[in-house]
Amino acid sequence: MNLLYLTVLFPLLGFCLLAFSRGRLSENLTALIGVGSVALAALVGLRLGWQFLATPPSGGVYTQELWQWLAVGDLSASVSLHLDGLSLTMLGVVSGVGLLIHLFASWYMRGEEGYSRFFAYMNLFVASMLLLVLGDNLLLLYFGWEGVGLCSYLLIGFYYRTSSNGAAALKAFIVTRVGDVFMALGLFILFHAFATLNIQALLTLAPQRFESGDPLLTAATLLLLGGAVGKSAQLPLQTWLADAMAGPTPVSALIHAATMVTAGVYLIARCHGLFSLTPLTLELVGVVGALTLLLAGFAALVQTDIKRILAYSTMSQIGYMFLALGVGAWQGAIFHLMTHAFFKALLFLTAGAVIVACHHEQNIFRMGGLRKPLPLAYACFLVGGSALAALPLVSAGFYSKDEILWEAYASGHQLLLLAGLIGALLTSLYTFRLIFITFHGPAQNQAHAGKGLAYWLPLALLLVLSTFVGALIQPPLAGVLPDSVGHAGGAAKHNLEILSGLIAVIGIGLAAVLFLGRRDAVRRLSLTAPGRFFGAWWFAAWGFDWLYDKLFVRPYLLACRLLGRDPFDRSIGLLPRLARGLHLLLSRSQTGQLRWYAVSLVGGAVLLLGVLKVV
Repeated sequence: MNLLYLTVLFPLLGFCLLAFSRGRLSENLTALIGVGSVALAALVGLRLGWQFLATPPSGGVYTQELWQWLAVGDLSASVSLHLDGLSLTMLGVVSGVGLLIHLFASWYMRGEEGYSRFFAYMNLFVASMLLLVLGDNLLLLYFGWEGVGLCSYLLIGFYYRTSSNGAAALKAFIVTRVGDVFMALGLFILFHAFATLNIQALLTLAPQRFESGDPLLTAATLLLLGGAVGKSAQLPLQTWLADAMAGPTPVSALIHAATMVTAGVYLIARCHGLFSLTPLTLELVGVVGALTLLLAGFAALVQTDIKRILAYSTMSQIGYMFLALGVGAWQGAIFHLMTHAFFKALLFLTAGAVIVACHHEQNIFRMGGLRKPLPLAYACFLVGGSALAALPLVSAGFYSKDEILWEAYASGHQLLLLAGLIGALLTSLYTFRLIFITFHGPAQNQAHAGKGLAYWLPLALLLVLSTFVGALIQPPLAGVLPDSVGHAGGAAKHNLEILSGLIAVIGIGLAAVLFLGRRDAVRRLSLTAPGRFFGAWWFAAWGFDWLYDKLFVRPYLLACRLLGRDPFDRSIGLLPRLARGLHLLLSRSQTGQLRWYAVSLVGGAVLLLGVLKVV
């Protein structure tokens, strides 16, 4: 257990070596350092997990205090790492899936400018995320939280020579910072109320000092929710995620599968004791998740970029996790987080393989017929898409998503259950729309399959984990997160499973009818007035970018222009202008003429004698 710090140290050392190499290392050595450092962290995490499960520590919790970070007044924080069932699950997801993404990236990024810079950022990203999930206090968690925000900016804008990529990175940075400010204010309230930011102390003290629904605690959890929706791209701070596709595809896989977007889910689950005491906030968490999964599902239906479709699917799946948290299905949310990491990493990495095979084409309507030249990619998309659509029995997503739907039903949240079922239909529809258009129909691109161990091994492992095999991995959350009201199950649960499975199959069948063959029905529908209206509205993701531009961006730019002509600034500028004017006036007296200097001396003497006489 005392090796826990190495899980953070190894990726951090990899970052330092690559950052200070300044691009002088060869691609092979860079890949060895970048992938090897995360592999070492994953091996240490595997050893710790085996040791933790074989001989659990006292109380099921192990804390490793490294050093005292700061002590100012009543605020005392240490750099301490906390290992329990929840953080162990996140450690396995971040380091394990992160390793597979790094390995695939070593193939995908070959020949790219800034190869070592890319892996330096990726290593720092993993180190920051591990610090976030292992920190035992909210201040250290916030430090890792800001670290992943910085790295996301660097990675999304990796191709910085294109201005649109820089704009996408800046948008992600600013939007998530809005949520981070809310979270920081929530931490201030919690420290004011409890005089500590230690997570376990907060969970112990909260029920002792506050009644359920207390306004101060409600305000604190609402602010924490603000931070969570920013990082996890939920309403109303979801607009950055689709534009984050500007980064390399392995970055999309890392952000959308194993790390950044799951941070908000982890934060709420980790602070479950606080949210349980604030029913209003908890209800809002479920509503936000339900609305997000529906809006993102409709937006994904009409997208043409392969990565943006998967991005909106990520918003939708994180929405399911928020819905689960809102109905009290804490363990179900983390279970779906884990399975989602498997199949979404598989889908994004396979999308990267397809993009490279099609000469960096991302429009699905310019692909087609790829199932024969790219058999591995086709198999990966079928398995990953089936898990995303929650195909019954054979896919990992079926078991985790159905647990969420059952908990919504068992807790009496019928509207949230209905939203989840509609979302399931949309998910299977847009997922297999993507598969049928990309891999079936006439070929429109000369595709060439990738080769090498770094190409096929991550895809093969994630393919297996995206089946029911991945669902066999049960996170050790007993005693860490509360049991939900529907944990017992029964006949009603089986009936709901049959219903949700039937909905997924209907969605796949509908996608086959609409998008296999000539697609005449879809073409006719798109030419109608409602089809054009909703198609444009959903393609623009319900117009949130337009709305925020009108409400926030333009007023901000107007204020900047007005303040740029601020009269106070101009009045302060009078002093230097006056000094400059006097300087110019006096410098005119320096003519270089002897007669002028003699007259000046005589005139000055006469003026001085006159003053003395008067005095």
